[in-house]
Amino acid sequence: MLKKIYNWSSSWTGTIVIVLCIIFFVAQAFVIPSGSMKNTLLIGDMLFVKKFSYGIPTPRIPWLEVKVLPEFHDNGHLITGDGPKRGEIVVFRYPNEETVHYVKRCVAVAGDIVALQDKVLYLHPHEGNEYVKNNYPLTQISEFDGKLWIKNPYRKDHPGIHNDPSVTDNGFNPQQLFNMSPIKVPENEYFMMGDNRDHSNDSRFWGTVKYKYIVGTPWFIYFSWDKNKEVRWNRVFRTVGSIEKDIEGKEIKINHEKGIY
Repeated sequence: MLKKIYNWSSSWTGTIVIVLCIIFFVAQAFVIPSGSMKNTLLIGDMLFVKKFSYGIPTPRIPWLEVKVLPEFHDNGHLITGDGPKRGEIVVFRYPNEETVHYVKRCVAVAGDIVALQDKVLYLHPHEGNEYVKNNYPLTQISEFDGKLWIKNPYRKDHPGIHNDPSVTDNGFNPQQLFNMSPIKVPENEYFMMGDNRDHSNDSRFWGTVKYKYIVGTPWFIYFSWDKNKEVRWNRVFRTVGSIEKDIEGKEIKINHEKGIY
């Protein structure tokens, strides 16, 4: 039996089936195309996405984006799992064009309320005021309309999050970058934002992301090069967590491209 399995797996048919099973259920390669996640993830980072982090997405043939199985649960997943948690980086399908993949950070989950004032992110978790009091310092808490709000809840743990001081509220830049009225995240949906806050095309512009569009979370970077095709060896075989530890407490010079991407 083992010999038959070995011979089959060594054949072209066996190899293709094994590779497709890995892509369908375990991991898929993904290339960072834009600078919306600087300096956590950079343009040219090539990473494997862990596809079983939030359940198993309905398998699709790579590049063709054709589903190979029907929707059994009508939620984009073959096996339903727990959705993203606050602060996690998530790879998902762009809600307005599901063949396109985006990578952003989840900043709010179902029931949470998020708002933006003068570029500052405010979060009121669905767990309520007591949860905020017990988990965050007073210096990070503001009160408004009877609710306690956490000011910039993710910057301490994720040092790649930053703003571009050259982007100002001068009437020419999108207002979504500066101020946003409180939004309550619907059930089974998530509010996503890029770490490069003033240059990220995210939920501030096109709304929350439904669970059915969630694909997975970055596993590790298997290769990385810059725009000049020079290999960034210090990023190869690194996880997001280890990269964040490297940049923690350091002042990093960032060259921002203009626009929202």
